[in-house]
Amino acid sequence: MKLGQRHLAALLLCLMAGSPALAGRACEPAPAVAANVAKSLDLALKTRTALDAAGAQVALVARVGQDLSKYKLVYSHVGLAWRDHPDGRWLVVHELNGCGTNTSELYNDGLGNFFLDDVFEYKAALIIPNMQTQARLAALLGPAAALRLHAPRYNMLAFPFSTKYQNSNQWVLETYAAASEAPGRINDRAQAQQWLRAADYAPTTLDIPASTRLGGRMFRANIAFDDHPFGRRMAGQIDTVTVESIMRFIRARDPEAKILEVAL
Repeated sequence: MKLGQRHLAALLLCLMAGSPALAGRACEPAPAVAANVAKSLDLALKTRTALDAAGAQVALVARVGQDLSKYKLVYSHVGLAWRDHPDGRWLVVHELNGCGTNTSELYNDGLGNFFLDDVFEYKAALIIPNMQTQARLAALLGPAAALRLHAPRYNMLAFPFSTKYQNSNQWVLETYAAASEAPGRINDRAQAQQWLRAADYAPTTLDIPASTRLGGRMFRANIAFDDHPFGRRMAGQIDTVTVESIMRFIRARDPEAKILEVAL
């Protein structure tokens, strides 16, 4: 569901409702495999159980959407899970790229739906910040506040310190930055990025040679490199926001943060 649309009333519908938008991948329509759907819902249930046991109100939840082992990465996509209802229902707010296009939107999904994309491995990472940050994140997940930090021009490999594009992990990181200061201190992406620089956020550097960059730019609408510093781009050093870089950053600056892994 797009952010701001009516939430589904029943948990099963909330878990099963599908979305055609995929985070940084081209559309590859395929019929659902019953065994994979069952695994996704099992992972969602285990994730919910872990969140409840940790006493969380808001957490960063990451999934393994594709094999990134050649870049020494595991998790491909992260969203902000929050308990939005007195009955304990969890929703995940996350940015999704519309089927390989160069645009994105924010979505509210049930935990089951979050894991129903064609995942590569059935495991999740949970990053649970301190309680004050959780409360501030919850305040930023209303439609108006969340959209204020969202940029619809999507780039899978967006440079972390440019507002020209945004990738899905970058929206989460910038929202976390806004929640790390008192309300009203960070109101837009430029301010969030300024805070991240001052807080020594270190992106992941990917080694992407010119031939790969050229192919990606020519044949994938959701990949661009013109927001990256010229010298590093020519050297094949592409800095971007990854789940692992977010995890390292939060662990280093928040001694109360919990980082958990859930797997089938």
